[in-house]
Amino acid sequence: MAHHSDELIPTRASLINRLKDWQDQVSWQEFFDIYWKLIYGVARKAGLSDAEAQDVVQETMASVAKHMPSFKYDPAIGSFKAWLLNMTRWRITDQLRRRGPAHRQHRSRSRTSDKTDTVDRVADPAIRSLDSVWDAEWQENLLEAALARVKRRLDPGKYQIFDFYVNQEWSPERVAKRFSISVDQVYLIKHRVTEAIRVEVKRLENEMT
Repeated sequence: MAHHSDELIPTRASLINRLKDWQDQVSWQEFFDIYWKLIYGVARKAGLSDAEAQDVVQETMASVAKHMPSFKYDPAIGSFKAWLLNMTRWRITDQLRRRGPAHRQHRSRSRTSDKTDTVDRVADPAIRSLDSVWDAEWQENLLEAALARVKRRLDPGKYQIFDFYVNQEWSPERVAKRFSISVDQVYLIKHRVTEAIRVEVKRLENEMT
């Protein structure tokens, strides 16, 4: 299901309008490619298993399809981001309800042991807000998209310098020696790439729907 990271960007109003046509498979595939990873990540962090999270993705997409014909996009009333969060939240809650008594008994036994499943360590979304988790996942997708776009515009050598210094945590002296440049140039490239990423994140944030 993975797709290019620079496609993990906010859906624009034009795409939302195209989704009103159930037969527009290209637009629906685009929507799925943009949002499945976000929905899946939130479901997992809400305490669901891989299979349950996959179901949440499918059921959320089905719910969006059901409501889209009557959905009216108006940023003044509310964001599409918040609407999609509610759709996802309800599907996650549905998954938790389906677990039934057997799972609750398993959870009770797990609490008496030294080892507890990851699923059981996370509070149910029915009693805690998913807003912070959703926002964190959304921002992570934004940053990933911004970085991918900036990388595509950059000279590969300059990105390598940035990558070694920032991501791989090489010392500026080591980076300078590796690329036969001065330490000041390492600092300058890091500053320019960081600023470009910041600007791109801001631009994507302004395009959120």
